[in-house]
Amino acid sequence: MNDLAATFNPASPQAEAISHLFTVTLVVCGIIFAIVVGLISYGLMRFRWREGERDPSQVAGNRKVEIVWTVIPFLIVVLLFVMTARTMSFSDPPPAPQSDLIVIGHQWWWEVRYPESGVVTANEIHIPVGKAICVELQSADVLHEFWVPELARKMTTVPGHPNHIWLQADKPGTFLGVCSEFCGTQHAWMRFVVIAEDAVKFEAWQQAQLAPAPVPPGGAAAKGLALFQQMTCASCHAIGGTGSTARVAPDLTHFASRSQFGAGVAENTAGNLRRWLTNPQAVKPGALMPNFKLNDEQLSDLVGYFETLK
Repeated sequence: MNDLAATFNPASPQAEAISHLFTVTLVVCGIIFAIVVGLISYGLMRFRWREGERDPSQVAGNRKVEIVWTVIPFLIVVLLFVMTARTMSFSDPPPAPQSDLIVIGHQWWWEVRYPESGVVTANEIHIPVGKAICVELQSADVLHEFWVPELARKMTTVPGHPNHIWLQADKPGTFLGVCSEFCGTQHAWMRFVVIAEDAVKFEAWQQAQLAPAPVPPGGAAAKGLALFQQMTCASCHAIGGTGSTARVAPDLTHFASRSQFGAGVAENTAGNLRRWLTNPQAVKPGALMPNFKLNDEQLSDLVGYFETLK
């Protein structure tokens, strides 16, 4: 769904308030536009030049007219100001004493942490339906902007200065989020999804995410794990249960459970993953992951291992 369509399809109280303000403003501006166009059209037709006719008489210094065209715009501005202030207060209330969720913007992906449970994931945010979630927004490098059009307003992530936003979904579904602040080469592919589900499914997902990565008993997957640990992969990525705890790049503990990777650049399939590992720059130019020039056997082993990380 594109941003404009999402504006007219709010799925949270906060987004509903923003959508209502947008609709009212659009209607008011449309009425003003229609009146202005109507008056201009009337003037063009009523006072158009005709052969032999004198110029129409000019009216100047009409106090009533001047008062009317001053008071009416003033009242419109006051109305929109009051509505805007109310919408800002409703859609962006003060943060909770403790955040339910921490989202960190990186070039070019999103790190997602659940402080209470300890779950860490990337580019995929799960929330329970009907519950307001206080999100702390951070940045690991430059300015980013967190935006889920159907759920919440935009909010900038500023290095060294945490911001907060509230997320809430009134219905189950998957909602697209984007970075809406230009942040470098792959700004366009810094996307994420918010998955709203009922409390039971959310808790089941959270418990599954807390489990350590399974240890493959043998075969290509076991070779892939050994390769992951031998190469510099473990210097950037964490995988629970393997001793790899780095936080430079996305946590891969349950990588295979995600629907996409590369912050939305590709669906999470074995073929796309192999293409990514072959040459990340061909899939996402500018990505910080280097090309390790893996041979076919190494590619098969790593893909086989990552496919087990459910």
